[in-house]
Amino acid sequence: MASRSKRRAMESGVPQPPDPPVQRDEEEENEVENEDEDDDDSDKEKDEEDEVIDKEVNIEFEAYSLSDNDYDGIKKLLQQLFLKAPVNTAELTDLLIQQNHIGSVIKQTDVSEDSNDDMDEDEVFGFISLLNLTERKGTQCVEQIQELVLRFCEKNCEKSMVEQLDKFLNDTTKPVGLLLSERFINVPPQIALPMYQQLQKELAGAHRTNKPCGKCYFYLLISKTFLEAGKNNSKKKPSNKKKAALMFANAEEEFFYEKAILKFNYSVQEESDTCLGGKWSFDDVPMTPLRTVMLIPGDKMNEIMDKLKEYLSV
Repeated sequence: MASRSKRRAMESGVPQPPDPPVQRDEEEENEVENEDEDDDDSDKEKDEEDEVIDKEVNIEFEAYSLSDNDYDGIKKLLQQLFLKAPVNTAELTDLLIQQNHIGSVIKQTDVSEDSNDDMDEDEVFGFISLLNLTERKGTQCVEQIQELVLRFCEKNCEKSMVEQLDKFLNDTTKPVGLLLSERFINVPPQIALPMYQQLQKELAGAHRTNKPCGKCYFYLLISKTFLEAGKNNSKKKPSNKKKAALMFANAEEEFFYEKAILKFNYSVQEESDTCLGGKWSFDDVPMTPLRTVMLIPGDKMNEIMDKLKEYLSV
């Protein structure tokens, strides 16, 4: 599968109009000429620095099965999701690679010798996978993830929702799968469609052959989201004011949100760093970074896939 990404860097420097000429005596004129030469050199350097860059770079992506070479890239993306939360991302990465019959990584196709020297042909731009939390119960990372979502559910939700989530996570007769779909911010959402389609085929194959991750009754998704700074995200009763719109880092995850039977947000403002390009803002409006936890019934996946096809088909 392949998709294209456009990367654009823009800076603008506005040149100032020259001052009108002024008559000076010869000595003063020589001094000024020397100063002007220095200024010209300085301005030239500044203009070069402030030169407008408006260039499109087309990048071809391809999907591959997870392998040991992808360890660092997958772990880095998981760390961007969990930030400073006490989750053993090293163990989680190992588990995902071990079950490489499920999931894909996306990499740049055919990195040429003329491309950026820092570009690694094995660099992971994104990945998709699923971990059956019920099958892997007892491993440290799974216990930590379940504790994490339950703890934030207690802080942000009513008691009835906490009890409901706890029941779903501990019902061994109806396995819950942790759905993981992470990518760099500049990778377009269109790439999500073929990746989810492939994942669905792999999950069906695993179920048919009785391999790990086969049948999941529910999918747990932790999504990177944003809310306009200053908006209330507590469990108190909402006011009559219009509810603030939730922004999704992965745009397609809004379709999962619509079908979720259980969902809540928690702030990661104190844990966020600037690794993704500074403070988050949409249209110059400062945003508070959140994580949105969703529980989606497995039988809703076909409806979600139809939505993905409708909006993400190229």
